[in-house]
Amino acid sequence: MHLLFTFLLSMAPIAELRVAIPYGIAAGYAQWLVFVVAVIGNMVPVPFIIIFIRRIFEIMRNHSPKLDKVVTRMEQKAEKNKEMVLRYQMIGLFILVAIPLPGTGAWTGALVAAMMEMRLKKAIFPIFAGVVAAGLVMTFASVSIKGIFF
Repeated sequence: MHLLFTFLLSMAPIAELRVAIPYGIAAGYAQWLVFVVAVIGNMVPVPFIIIFIRRIFEIMRNHSPKLDKVVTRMEQKAEKNKEMVLRYQMIGLFILVAIPLPGTGAWTGALVAAMMEMRLKKAIFPIFAGVVAAGLVMTFASVSIKGIFF
């Protein structure tokens, strides 16, 4: 049950690997298993975001003023990160996803790729590589902290 929750947490925006991996490791699962489950879970929403988010945003904007504000905030977040991706291309997208800090991750990377009208085929590898890198960082940090305190 905890492994399923780890998978679901890794799919959630904001939480992603930053929450899922420490949770799975704290639940007592093998670090390699938590890493694999979290990386797969984190990648599940990426193609859907890249392909459908602009249409979803359009529907949300037309539905209500409150949803329009949510869309505007998400677009501003993507716009803030867009310059780095434009400047460094695929490496920029990788870095944006690989740094496990708030405001980064697979969701943000996919959103930026979608806002730049980047094709899924072009965006998927740097996003996946970034998710793997972030997953390794979070796994190492979680195992280290668990070793220090527990």
